[in-house]
Amino acid sequence: MGGMAKLHEYPVTVQWQGGRGGSGKVTADTSGSSSTLAVPAEFGGTGGGTNPEEMLCEAVASCYSITFGIIADMRKLPVVGFEVKAVGEVEENGPTFTYKKITIRPTITLASDASDDQMKMAEDMSHKADSYCIITNAVRGKVEIVVEPTLSRA
Repeated sequence: MGGMAKLHEYPVTVQWQGGRGGSGKVTADTSGSSSTLAVPAEFGGTGGGTNPEEMLCEAVASCYSITFGIIADMRKLPVVGFEVKAVGEVEENGPTFTYKKITIRPTITLASDASDDQMKMAEDMSHKADSYCIITNAVRGKVEIVVEPTLSRA
C-alpha cells in the first residue's frame, strides 16, 4: 500500500490592465518572485514584458534543468558545465493559436577525466530527465517535447 498522497499548492496573483496593449504583473505568492507581463509584439502587444508563451518554455526548460541536476547528482556524474537553451513554437492559424513544440538543447560538460561510461550515462540521462519532469508531463500529448543534447569533456 502506498502512503498518503500529498497535495502541494503554488498560488499566484496576476494584475492586468487593458487589452492587447495592456500590461501587468504576475507574482508567485509563496516565493515572492514576480515578472512584468505584456502581450508579445507579434500578437499586437507592446512586448514590454514576458508572456505566457515564454513562461511555458521557461517552465519546461527550468524543470528539465533541475531534474537533470538531481539525477546527475544522484548518479555522481562529474558535471562541470550545464546550460540549456530552449525554443517554444506557437503556430498562428487565423484566429487559432496552438503551442506546437518545445525544443530543449542542453549543453553538458563533464570533467576532463570523465569515463566513457559516464559520458554515455550523461547522454542517457539527458534524454530521460524529460520523462521525470513535472511540467513536461503536464503538457505531454499536447506539446511536442524534443531534447537535442550536446555533450563534451572539459
